[in-house]
Amino acid sequence: MIHDVQVKALKVMTDERGFLMEMLRADDSLFEAFGQVYITGCRRGVAKGWHYHREQTDHFICVSGVALVVLYDGREDSPTHGETQEFILAAPPSPDPAPLLLKIPPLVLHGFTAAGCDEARIINIPTRVYRYENPDEFRVPWDSRDVPYRWPSEVVRGG
Repeated sequence: MIHDVQVKALKVMTDERGFLMEMLRADDSLFEAFGQVYITGCRRGVAKGWHYHREQTDHFICVSGVALVVLYDGREDSPTHGETQEFILAAPPSPDPAPLLLKIPPLVLHGFTAAGCDEARIINIPTRVYRYENPDEFRVPWDSRDVPYRWPSEVVRGG
């Protein structure tokens, strides 16, 4: 596991009416702060990435489809410097794979794509609000040779 990345198994409670799934609680051990909540989608064949934040921690939960989320640790002082890691995040109430919350710390490069579906949608609960005048967002091209990862062959463009 990349240093400081955390995964929380999400419990889906189902009954004859449907389901309920808590995503992030203020009393979770991995909770730091609340900035805002937003939803983002990515279509099949597109990689949304790469980017990182200097201050913000992200909390990704897939709510529609299946997402392949990829992390790259470019932090020079990290014990996992240079490592990449893939996560498959599935929307509830999928039992396989079971829904997860993925906590992505500052300075860890990340991106995602739809995996085996037309579109994957992720809710993010970052620890900071988006600053329109001075965004805490730094981008690297999706196909950068500086990142030792190659997206699946169906990914033909990035953004």
